[in-house]
Parts: sequence; C-alpha cells; structure tokens
Amino acid sequence: MAEIHHFTYGWFTPVVAFLMAFLGSLLGLVCTARARDSRTRGRRTRWLLIAATAIGGTGIWLMHFMAMLGFEVPASPVRFDPWLTLLSMVLGVVPVGVGLFLVGWKHTSLPRILSGGLFTGLGVLGMHYTGMAGVRLAGVMEFDFGLVAVSGLIAVVAATAALWFTTVVRGWGPILAAATVMAIAVCGMHYTGMAAVHVQLSRDPAPVDGINPFSLLVPITLLAAAALIGMAFSALQAMTEEEFEVGREPGTGADTAWSLRQVSLAAAMAAPTAEHSRVS
Repeated sequence: MAEIHHFTYGWFTPVVAFLMAFLGSLLGLVCTARARDSRTRGRRTRWLLIAATAIGGTGIWLMHFMAMLGFEVPASPVRFDPWLTLLSMVLGVVPVGVGLFLVGWKHTSLPRILSGGLFTGLGVLGMHYTGMAGVRLAGVMEFDFGLVAVSGLIAVVAATAALWFTTVVRGWGPILAAATVMAIAVCGMHYTGMAAVHVQLSRDPAPVDGINPFSLLVPITLLAAAALIGMAFSALQAMTEEEFEVGREPGTGADTAWSLRQVSLAAAMAAPTAEHSRVS
C-alpha cells in the first residue's frame, strides 16, 4: 500500500474547506428561511434554487474540492478527470435541491424530512465517490467498505438534520449555530470517506492523464467568489423587493409608514415650488 497524505499543506486546506461548508450552509439557511415566508410560488422557487446552489455547490462540492487539494500520494502524481469532476458538482447540487423542494415546497412533515434526508444524503455520498472516481494516479484506489458505510451514514444523518434545520431555524443566532453544525457534519463525512482510501501502486506505472488540481484552483476560486456574491446579491435584491411590496399592502403598519414617507417626500418636493410662486 502506498503512503497517503490528507493534510499536505497542514491545516490550510481543512480550514478553507470548513469555511466553504460554513458559508454555503449559512447562505442556504438564510434563503430557506425566506422561502418559508414567501407568499408566491415563484418567490419560493427562487429562494429554494439559491439555497440548493449555496448548500450543494459551495457548502458541499466546493468544500470537497478544497479538501482534495490536500490529498497527496508521494509516489505518484495526482490528477483529476475534468468530466467526472464536473459530474460530481452536479451531484452535489441536484440532490440537495430535490431535498429542499420536497421539504420546503408544501406542508412539512416528518416523512418528507426523512425521505428527503435519505435521498439528499445518498446524493451527497454519490458526489463524493464520483469525485474520487475522477482522481487519476499511478495505481488503483481501494476502499475500506466499513468506513464507506460510516461516511454514508454520516451523509444521510447530516442531510436529514440540514433539512430539519431549514424548517425550524429563525434568527441569526440559531442560523449561525445550524450552519456550524452542518459544516462540521459535511467535513466529517468527507474526511471519514477519505480515511477509507488505500492506494495500490502499479508496478509499471504509465503516464497519469488528467488535470493538475492546482490548475483548477484559480478558476474555481473565482467562480466560487462570483457565485457567492451573485447569490448574496440576488438574495438581498429579492428581500428588498418583497419588503417593498409588503410595505405597500393596505392595512399594514408598514403600508402606513410607506404612505407617510411618500407624503413627506411630496411635501418636500412641493415646498420649493410654492416658495417660488410667492416670490413671483
């Protein structure tokens, strides 16, 4: 068996991976909280889609990719198959979206949370091992199926807990705590799965095809930053639109405040005109 390093760069890669998991979970939980309060299907759909992209794309897949930068086999180069890597990203987002829509689209119930957690957890597990299938090296990867089963159990439990969080958490304190728990669970699932990996080197190694993971670091980092900023901007914009429309609904305190602001603004605009008329 070949020697394997999971923390080639010390604590840098696991810390960055945890931050990605935390930020994705945080934004996703904020969006699901807004989805619960949405009054139309269109808005609820928008919030849930942003949440699925945040949790699945950033909180799970990008966390996995950043953690994999610390994976090294000293006796062999490590490369990534681009198509399987891309497929793993899709598998990170789609099952999360299905779980969120299953739980957040209609009335929430325990069977919906459990079935959504099972589907999402197995999807996340598929994302992880699809990504591992895309790793290319001068040998063969083997897996300890006991640890694979444990990582699968963690994935299902974490996904179920995450879906439950999306139905109950409100306020920044609980959301921050839930995002932290979700990030710890996602990282725990990843590194448990990585502990199951063993590498058997080839006696006559051939050249290793694929992409150097560090050649993907800059574009993926830029893409992740753009995605996070874009999702946050979309969320803030949607929040502003909803609050504006709620504020204009008749019979609400917000409507009264909005009307008073309009009257004050009109009076302020009319004052210079009236003053000019008196002078003339």
